Amino acid sequence: MGRIIAVHDLLLRRLRTPILVTAFVLVASLARATAEETFVSIGSGGMTAVYYPVAQAICRAIYRELRQQGIWCSPETTPGSVYNLEHVVSGELEFGIVQSDILYSAYKGVDGWNGKRVPEVRSVLSLYPELVTVVARADANIRFLADLSGRRVNVGSVAAGARTTWNVISGDLPLTAPVQVTQFNQDETTKALCKGAIDANFFVVGHPSPLVSQWLATCPMNFVAVRESVVDKIVSKYPFYARGVIPTKLYHVPDEILSFGPVATLVTSASTDSRVVAAVAKAIMTHVAELRTMHPALAELDEKRMVTRTLTAGAPLHPAAAVVYKQIGLLK
Repeated sequence: MGRIIAVHDLLLRRLRTPILVTAFVLVASLARATAEETFVSIGSGGMTAVYYPVAQAICRAIYRELRQQGIWCSPETTPGSVYNLEHVVSGELEFGIVQSDILYSAYKGVDGWNGKRVPEVRSVLSLYPELVTVVARADANIRFLADLSGRRVNVGSVAAGARTTWNVISGDLPLTAPVQVTQFNQDETTKALCKGAIDANFFVVGHPSPLVSQWLATCPMNFVAVRESVVDKIVSKYPFYARGVIPTKLYHVPDEILSFGPVATLVTSASTDSRVVAAVAKAIMTHVAELRTMHPALAELDEKRMVTRTLTAGAPLHPAAAVVYKQIGLLK
């Protein structure tokens, strides 16, 4: 035992020398920094969807600013909105991108969330509109939403984001006969359209979309237009929807299509560390100009509109994000 104590005393005496003391402090500082680092994941969507490259862009744009605060940002591929919301609330994801109508339904406990209300979810920031995009087989002679009356229309599975939107707005569409709803997943849609198993596909997406490009390139199809009166009615009735224009030039189609849809919204949980929420919100706002250049879906980002839309996104704004927006003059 005396030998051990003697060695211990010797080491302590040596640590008093400037070089060893400095080394000891550096090691301790590195250990403390590692212990204090925070890893945050942003739940997105599939590799070929729009959410994933958008989450990638966000993490790349805010990387340096977050690293200075000991925070690492990572985009995660997921099945999409519903998964993201559920796993943000469970704590498996720190952030997620979610359709605003799904966010509304989950927070209020309506539609597919009856009896399963999710009061813990919080909005952080709205990003871009995910427009209702209806593509029809060219020989089906479907030009406007009213032409879907009595036709076979794919709206996706019960868990799909498009299905939530359809459930919310179908009663407000100018249909003279019930639609024959089908539930193909998006990978099956192209074949179903081209083979005549369905007449049209109802989809909700940020543009440009690789899936929409695939549909249009496979067999003769056309976009289905939405009349302005329908858009006005729906965005007035449901504040979590926004109007927009499908940039059809990206698909080599001449006429732009007026539409509407939910807003892709960055969400978190009420229990997420306020320091992290504030850091992410502030970093995104600092890099909006850069984000506009990183993906076409983000090209129209506007700081004021992003905050304004967040207030009607369907769930309360996280208090830490609210503080940030007040500090930079975007919220009173």
